[in-house]
Amino acid sequence: MDFFKKSMLAGIGLAALTREKVEKTVDELIKKGEMTEKEGKETIKEFTEKSKEFKKELTKKVEKTVADTIEKLNIPTRKEFAALKSKIEKMEKSRKTKV
Repeated sequence: MDFFKKSMLAGIGLAALTREKVEKTVDELIKKGEMTEKEGKETIKEFTEKSKEFKKELTKKVEKTVADTIEKLNIPTRKEFAALKSKIEKMEKSRKTKV
């Protein structure tokens, strides 16, 4: 799980770093007159939107991979663990009242 979390955070960090590069490149193109300020803003906006979409898709894929891995390893979910814990507590209470 930690691996997936670190991978996702690395991807997000890379996206942030890439945005800075895009903004720097756009600023340079504007200064050189190869791009208008309006085009630059549109480019940055488009990049930001695509980055958000990428982040959502990456999150979905990571969550699915984690869920599939947990299922394959037959690891109980928190919900299943809580249900088992509750049953054990009830059994312990029942046993104490009988003794």
